[in-house]
Amino acid sequence: MERGKEKIYVTRSSMPPYEEYIEAIKPLWESHWLTNMGVYHMELERQLKEYLDVPYLSLMVNGHMALELAIQVMDFPEGGEVITTPFTFISTTHAIVRNHLKPVFCDVKLEDGTIDETKIEDLITEKTVAIVPVHVYGNICNVEEIQRIAHKYNLKVIYDAAHAFGVNYKGNGIGSYGDASVFSFHATKVFNTIEGGAVAFGDGKLYDKLYNLKNFGIRGEELVVSVGANAKMNEFSAVMGLCNLRHVEEAVKGRKTQCEVYEKQLKSVRGIRFFEKDSTTNKNYGYFPILMEKEYPVSRDILYEKLKEENVYARKYFYPLTSDQACFKNRYKKVELKTARELSQRVLVLPVFEGLKEMEQIRVIDVIKNPV
Repeated sequence: MERGKEKIYVTRSSMPPYEEYIEAIKPLWESHWLTNMGVYHMELERQLKEYLDVPYLSLMVNGHMALELAIQVMDFPEGGEVITTPFTFISTTHAIVRNHLKPVFCDVKLEDGTIDETKIEDLITEKTVAIVPVHVYGNICNVEEIQRIAHKYNLKVIYDAAHAFGVNYKGNGIGSYGDASVFSFHATKVFNTIEGGAVAFGDGKLYDKLYNLKNFGIRGEELVVSVGANAKMNEFSAVMGLCNLRHVEEAVKGRKTQCEVYEKQLKSVRGIRFFEKDSTTNKNYGYFPILMEKEYPVSRDILYEKLKEENVYARKYFYPLTSDQACFKNRYKKVELKTARELSQRVLVLPVFEGLKEMEQIRVIDVIKNPV
């Protein structure tokens, strides 16, 4: 490795100007109201509902608890089966299992990495209660077909939309599909609240139920109506979200430019291909994955190591599959996952983040063009 080369990570947190955030949090020193659904929490909830174009939205402490509580609020019977994808972050599967439900892994599609809707019906049994698909890298699942299947078999649909912040499908906010959609506002996402997340949904009755779940079931000074957890977003995170939301369009625009640089420079490289584009959705440019074909001179893992030698830290999203992790392997129904396993061994996500310089991208591109 050449001395003096700064590390380039796969992502870096977007942050507002320092002075803007400091000015915005000053009132917290006057009010001392730091949590428990304060004024900034409520304002961010309102603004995100509008920005994401969803009927209802409930803020959470992080994306994982948002998903866990979105599943819990549906009151599924213990031991029920949930059809989901193994090509995702481990949180998706954890949220299902921690609700005492059984994940049934469905294969994905090679063209975009989302759940293969043509294989869902074959996995449905009398124990199936829900489908938890994942919008991968901002690629959107076949929401119409999934809803058709769900309606036919009376199943709930809860989308993991952690990668799909700000994405619209056919003019509708992606969070308006299914019975619920879950967003992550983790520090590494296109939009962040340091840590945070939200559940979007269409049934207004779920708002109070989610409120109870995220706030110990407390509905008054001396009244606790149900058993709940503590999944509230604090005011410092809410302020960060309000600040970042002012700049998110600019951040997405910068990411778009970076992705265009990669695509222009790499489209002619033999053995490198990209996921298919969908003209019915906008992109949030949260990730730039490449797929290594057999024609490429080295394997994905060798390229990954060569990039590391140059202080470039790409990521093997998602490897191993969640179904192959030690905590889940051989515990659940065995399903053929040929495409998901193939993708997990071929995909490499390149650095994309606000402030990434083109000269830094060229460092990445040079390694990919000259791997041997």
